[in-house]
Amino acid sequence: MSDTNQQYEEVITNCRSVFLSKMKDYGTAWRILRTSSLTDQIYIKANRIRSITEKKTSRVDEGIKPEFVGIINYSVMALIQLELGPAEDTSMAENKALSLYEKHFKTAKKLMEDKNHDYGEAWRNMRISSLNDIILMKLLRVKQIEDNEGKTFVSEGVDANYHDIINYAVFALIMLEEAGETSG
Repeated sequence: MSDTNQQYEEVITNCRSVFLSKMKDYGTAWRILRTSSLTDQIYIKANRIRSITEKKTSRVDEGIKPEFVGIINYSVMALIQLELGPAEDTSMAENKALSLYEKHFKTAKKLMEDKNHDYGEAWRNMRISSLNDIILMKLLRVKQIEDNEGKTFVSEGVDANYHDIINYAVFALIMLEEAGETSG
């Protein structure tokens, strides 16, 4: 598991770097979004990955790696929005945004460690396309829960699904890296 932890940290470092760079460009404009809007944004990214892998080509000069990074970062934003709610005043200090980002990534990583213990890193025997399909399924679940105003009878809540989405996207990035995919 030590390799997985190191690989996970490398993915987090890359995602954090993208998050911070985009925050320098756009600030925290995403704070105005409802979680349902973030769910839809994540869905668009996961659907694009599926489309590219099925068509085996893309017309936009950006591979699937940046899409998985986007899925991760939008999922963290969604978790922050679940915690704080959308804001009309979208300004947030960089250190506060980063602190919340780290908090939610830490929760996702702990979940990954617990599940890897129980499941024996079964994800390593999966296909990247399956990881993406599971992300799409979890997004459809989140959409249903959102449409039900957050009410569930026996299922995990929206936050648990976002944490799983983060981890499946991290796993896909680890697998792409191991396969030597440079453009993704």
